[in-house]
Amino acid sequence: MTTPVRFTYGDTDASRRGRNLLAHLSITLHHGTHAVTVPGLLDTGSTVNVLPYNVGVQLGLVWDQQPTRVHLTGNLARLPARGVIITGQVASFPLVELAFAWTQSTEVPVILGQVNFFMEFDVCFFGSQAAFEINPKHKAN
Repeated sequence: MTTPVRFTYGDTDASRRGRNLLAHLSITLHHGTHAVTVPGLLDTGSTVNVLPYNVGVQLGLVWDQQPTRVHLTGNLARLPARGVIITGQVASFPLVELAFAWTQSTEVPVILGQVNFFMEFDVCFFGSQAAFEINPKHKAN
C-alpha cells in the first residue's frame, strides 16, 4: 500500500487571494520520447480528461494522425477533439495510461476528469483545509 501525497489548492488570481482556490497538481505527461510537466486541474464534474492543443504538440502528437474523434460537451462542445492515449505520472507514483480528449483549443487547461484520471487515482478533498490527497488505485493481487 502506498502513502497518499498531499497537495494544496492553488490560487488562480493573486489579486483575490484565497477566493479562487482550485485543485491543481503537477503532472508529467509522456508520449514516445517527449515529456512535459504541466499543471492539471482536478475536475470531478468533467467526464473526460482534456488536453489543450499546444500541450499535445509539445508531446509530439500530430492532429491529422489521430483518427478517433471525440465529442465534447458543456463549455467545450463547440471544439473539435481527438482521442489520444498518453502516460502520466503524479509525484513519484508509477506511470499510468491516461485517455485524453485532445482539443484544438489552447484556451483550456489540462483537465483531469472521471475518464480516466479518477479511475486510476483515489482522491480525497479536504475543502476546509484547501488541500487534497492522491493515491494510485489499489490493484488486487
